[in-house]
Amino acid sequence: MAKLSVNVNKIATLRNARGGNTPDLLKVVEDIERFGAQGITVHPRPDERHIRYADARNLKNIVTTEFNIEGNPIPSFIDLVLEVLPTQVTLVPDAEDAITSNAGWDTIMHKDFLIDIISTFKKAGIRTSIFVDPKVNMIEGAKETGTDRIELYTERYASNYTLNKEEAINPFVEAAKKASDLGIGINAGHDLSLENIQYFKSNVPNLLEVSIGHALICESLYLGLDNVINMYLNKLK
Repeated sequence: MAKLSVNVNKIATLRNARGGNTPDLLKVVEDIERFGAQGITVHPRPDERHIRYADARNLKNIVTTEFNIEGNPIPSFIDLVLEVLPTQVTLVPDAEDAITSNAGWDTIMHKDFLIDIISTFKKAGIRTSIFVDPKVNMIEGAKETGTDRIELYTERYASNYTLNKEEAINPFVEAAKKASDLGIGINAGHDLSLENIQYFKSNVPNLLEVSIGHALICESLYLGLDNVINMYLNKLK
């Protein structure tokens, strides 16, 4: 079974929209874990428009499952991760003004940079993952960086799922096979939903973890957070 890590950025966005502390991010995280999620993901950005750096620090004392902090490894992010020491850090090549993540690393062009950053985190005992597109050469490049895992960027799969799901999944199957051959763990995330997650899980080999935020929170508005988390868990079996 692939683990479900819930990205709680949208909870922080809702809180920040009115100021104050409603909804209480820490309480929601406790509830998400109580409902069965096996991990919590946050993606703090420099403008702190959703998750704040202080949230990541506070969550360190709350999360009892796996804690994943993702983001662009700028100096302030590196310092935060080394202070909090989460279970996993996921490196994402975001522009500072990006609305959401929109591309994986070029692991060949940025090889030396990634080697240095990944080495720093691994020395601190933090599992590392890097966000990549489903391209075999990028997976091969990831191997050279020393990363423990990759996170497959699944936006293209989600966008094409209703058009031709067999064609949509093929690049991800090939990328996962290559990663497995190279001894790299496989995570996935971005635009995965209740509609498309089961087909992805059934076809992508050796999937360890999915990180889902936007869709899960939107679906929870209609179906309830407890119910939706358990629906995902059933589809990930």
